[in-house]
Amino acid sequence: MTDPNGFLGVTRSLTGRRWIGPTPDLQRAAETLHQRAGLPLPVCAVLARRGVAPEDAETFLAPKLKDLMPDPRVLKDMETAAAVFLKAAKAGARIAIFADYDVDGGSSAALLLRWLRDMGQAATLYVPDRIDEGYGPNPEAMSQLAAAHDLIVCVDCGTLSHDALEAATAAEVIVLDHHLGGETLPRARAVVNPNRQDESGDLAHLCAASVVFLMLVEVNRQMRAAGQKGPDLMALLDLVALATVADVAPLIGVNRALVRQGLKVMGQRRNLGLVALGDVARLDTAPASYHLGFVFGPRINAGGRVGTADLGARLLATDDPQEAAGLAARLDQLNSERREIEARVREAAMAQAEARGFDAPLVWAAGDGWHPGVVGIVAARLKEATNRPAVVIGFEGDSGKGSGRSIAGVDLGASIHRIAAQGLLEKGGGHKMAAGLSLSRAQLEPAMAALSALMEKQGAGRAGPGDLKLDAMLMPGAAKPDLVTALEQAGPFGASAPAPRFALPDCLVTYARRVGQTHLKLTLGDDMGARMDAICFGAFDSDLGPAIEARTGARIHVAGRLEINTWGGREKVQLRLEDAALPG
Repeated sequence: MTDPNGFLGVTRSLTGRRWIGPTPDLQRAAETLHQRAGLPLPVCAVLARRGVAPEDAETFLAPKLKDLMPDPRVLKDMETAAAVFLKAAKAGARIAIFADYDVDGGSSAALLLRWLRDMGQAATLYVPDRIDEGYGPNPEAMSQLAAAHDLIVCVDCGTLSHDALEAATAAEVIVLDHHLGGETLPRARAVVNPNRQDESGDLAHLCAASVVFLMLVEVNRQMRAAGQKGPDLMALLDLVALATVADVAPLIGVNRALVRQGLKVMGQRRNLGLVALGDVARLDTAPASYHLGFVFGPRINAGGRVGTADLGARLLATDDPQEAAGLAARLDQLNSERREIEARVREAAMAQAEARGFDAPLVWAAGDGWHPGVVGIVAARLKEATNRPAVVIGFEGDSGKGSGRSIAGVDLGASIHRIAAQGLLEKGGGHKMAAGLSLSRAQLEPAMAALSALMEKQGAGRAGPGDLKLDAMLMPGAAKPDLVTALEQAGPFGASAPAPRFALPDCLVTYARRVGQTHLKLTLGDDMGARMDAICFGAFDSDLGPAIEARTGARIHVAGRLEINTWGGREKVQLRLEDAALPG
């Protein structure tokens, strides 16, 4: 049960949020884990939140892919898809890969391109233009590809593309997807999708790149059965990890193991595209899940958002260091342009949504000329600001294209698919946490009203928009590098597995200084003489920065996440500060 008085008595922080700490049941579960597993109490608080029993703690902290990897054949059409793909590869058939323009689509395409290259084969890459063609296969493109190829593999798209796949009469088609399926499947030799309506749903949390990876596992198995050896798939797990995190797939089950192992592969700097992208982003530490979602992901997505749609897939697939460097530099430049476009749309969307009200089950905004490449990011910003599902739509004339982002426990993709089936949208679909839609101006208000009602039925809007969930209380003196290392073993962190967030009570602000235009650097202390550095990014974009700065020499409660800051060869724990509150 949530404490109405707030954790540490904080009902309204300096950013207007109520702090929510662990329930008494979670605290007892953490104590039991601490006693029986011998792990640090902050780690046990994280495990308790994830529902890990003491006897399962060891295996949870060290997930092994061999233990969690599903048999690819549990997915319908998998054996057929693998056999068709393998036959085409062996025969030197003309293969085309039709990929979505986001990180998941680009990673999925790169997996196939790299596997084929290792087999001495090549394939045509086709990524549709977001503005001119929109999401997924279209009849014209599929017809043209089919006329020049023997096999088309649609990755991260295709499950709902009945008309487009019907147009590909001159070629065989395989669909490897994860978006929610409809009542009927399109014409294809195989549609492999854990979110088909006739699937069990046990693997519904997989992203498209994981589905592609599973098909390649099955392809290699069929090769072994014929006495042949296939390419090394473990070396490709960096792409699976990247797609899993960037596509906001839940970090549960096999996804944890895929990301954990993929980060190890990425640390070996094998993929020249990722190496080049890390270099232009000035990444000077071993990559973590944070970097996949907030450093690599936005840059790879930038091509599909505001530039040339296939840049990301080409970067991830290349083995040419000069091409990698050029593509990485271009994507980094496009990402800067994307930020500028996003800032303008975000300001307008936030003002419109605020005028409409942040307390509704659905927060939405629509505007003329809003770039379709940034509406998804702006929707994510609205969701983060309000703790509600959010939809942002850009109109050109009478035609609107939008994107939505959801919160835990609310299936946005299924809801959008439902209202599309009711005729309230021109088209729409996606998965639980993200979805896209197209509609006319006349459909806008009725569609948003119907979607809001579906969101309310799933519980959206019940949580306070300002609730900040905290795992435990921590004193600065306990924040040691070995604790951060131990906490990281409970990761990777991301969707459905948020990084641990701690409250540090009654800290003395011994030092505070603005860094750059909007950030705040400070030093915190306690009564035992311990000192701890903290950084608050974007602090001066709101009242938080000035309020903390004014508390220099005074005491304050702070909340945030622990990280290791390496400087001059030394490692120190730093708090990434997210909020603060006045004591008492």
